[in-house]
Amino acid sequence: MTDGLVTDDEKLAVVRDMVAAWDRQDWAAVVGLFAPDGVLHSVMSTPLVGRAAIAERLAVLAEDLTHLELQVRAMGVVEGRVFVERRDVFDRGGVHGEVPVVGVLAIGPEGVTEWLEYYDRATLLAGMGMTQDFAE
Repeated sequence: MTDGLVTDDEKLAVVRDMVAAWDRQDWAAVVGLFAPDGVLHSVMSTPLVGRAAIAERLAVLAEDLTHLELQVRAMGVVEGRVFVERRDVFDRGGVHGEVPVVGVLAIGPEGVTEWLEYYDRATLLAGMGMTQDFAE
């Protein structure tokens, strides 16, 4: 199935490139895989719109981050969107964390147009050694 703009195989390739960029902590590559007006939305916080806003948030997330691995358990295209079940494993500020996540990505010719992230926020923040929400 194709949406007429990007094939399912191309969408999956973009997501694989995105996962690899996160694992390398190559934030410029992560931002570059978004469309210029792309949206990154951790559904329990305000959506980030555009590459500049996404880059700013990534800079905060990257502080004291010494290890990151997105362990993909399942990935597939459903009705044009890529669904990714994964476990994020990371070390930040001397604290080890792991959090199960489901991401849902819409991808167009210019890159990721929307990325929705579903996870337990308290588990993520505890794993990052954070006592307050970095998104507020």
